[in-house]
Amino acid sequence: MKPIKVLFVCMGNICRSPTAEGVFNKLLHDKKLSDRFIVDSAGTHAYHVGNEPDIRSQQTAQHRGVELSAIRSRQVTETDFAHFDYILAMDSDNYQLLINASPSEQHHKINRFLDYAPARKESDVPDPYYGGQNGFNDVFDLIEEASQGFLHAVLK
Repeated sequence: MKPIKVLFVCMGNICRSPTAEGVFNKLLHDKKLSDRFIVDSAGTHAYHVGNEPDIRSQQTAQHRGVELSAIRSRQVTETDFAHFDYILAMDSDNYQLLINASPSEQHHKINRFLDYAPARKESDVPDPYYGGQNGFNDVFDLIEEASQGFLHAVLK
């Protein structure tokens, strides 16, 4: 069986999308599904290419049993649109940037991540970068819920 390839995308790839990569990988590991997926994350901007996730994201994740320290920021590339089966944007701005940057025949692969958490009133995972610790905790909660919803939707 061919693995399902998933790319999580935010702006700089140091807060939201690496958290989503880590949370989703842990979910897959816990459900013994890791061999069925290839998971990555990237940013729409090159602000932090090569950097590890924001320390606040790492601390929040570690506190909840998720390790992010091996992840390094990268920017979305043109080849990502053909390579990945699912490209999940953390917010509407990055969703639109991905749509604008991708060939029209790849648009069906691009979705807002919180579309997989329909019980949530939010449509965007907010960027916690300029806020306090509570923002990172809230982002983690949103990502956990959307990760479970996404996995359920894909395995249907």
